[in-house]
Amino acid sequence: MQTIQSVNEMQSHAIGLRSSGRLIGLVPTMGCLHEGHLSLIDIAKERVDKVIVSIFVNPTQFGANEDFDHYPQALEADLEKCRERGVDIVFNPTVEGMYPQGYSTYVNEEQVSAGLCGLSRPTHFRGVTTVCLKLFNITRPDIVVFGQKDAQQCSVIQKMVTDLNIPAEIVIGETKRGADGLATSSRNRYLTNSQHEEALSLSKALLIGQRMVHEEGVRSVDRVVAEIIHHLSSAHRLRVIYVQVVDRETMEPAREIIPGTQLVCVAVWVDQTRLIDNIKL
Repeated sequence: MQTIQSVNEMQSHAIGLRSSGRLIGLVPTMGCLHEGHLSLIDIAKERVDKVIVSIFVNPTQFGANEDFDHYPQALEADLEKCRERGVDIVFNPTVEGMYPQGYSTYVNEEQVSAGLCGLSRPTHFRGVTTVCLKLFNITRPDIVVFGQKDAQQCSVIQKMVTDLNIPAEIVIGETKRGADGLATSSRNRYLTNSQHEEALSLSKALLIGQRMVHEEGVRSVDRVVAEIIHHLSSAHRLRVIYVQVVDRETMEPAREIIPGTQLVCVAVWVDQTRLIDNIKL
């Protein structure tokens, strides 16, 4: 396994791989790898000749007073996990390499990113689209694998790829969950045992909403959202940021439930830790 830090070296190496006819898969991460990330690596390995995992805590997607300075990092453990999983290249650039002095160019997607997390984190998706476009230009992937847990991010990136004619396929891996149902996330490391127990309300509440639709035939968005909020409110450490039924592709709010086309998306604070989750309807 190679570890590359230089942007120019990574780009040159990727161009060489493409010239030799190799298919490249990229799994973009901010490190602190967990089973969710590893499942995305497995998807990439099935589809391509060379798998690149990027590990970069991207400062431009963090807003003021967010956790950039404290975001969990475990590079040596990450490298070992990548090695064990059969990753070919880990691209681990510096902030200075990705955003050199005088940097002033950003990418804005203005529709899919407008709601949900875009309301409470107004600069977040600008940072996500900017860093992803840079990573795509540097690593030249044929496919890029993201996780369904970050559903809005997936849709924003897909829209950017479509709108800007980027020659890469976006592949979405299913959300990986622990045995207790909690969606895997690097931020889970912030949680104490008692906070972790209360965070389990996310997946339980989403399952309640899904059962209302598929087992009880409920088609009222308001009823489903109200029941999910009611369940979340029973956890004393949780503060609901949003619960919304949206179109899977556009992230536009739904007026009525149409099974097979929508998601219920949830964001909460567990004390000072922000968690998101979603489930298909």
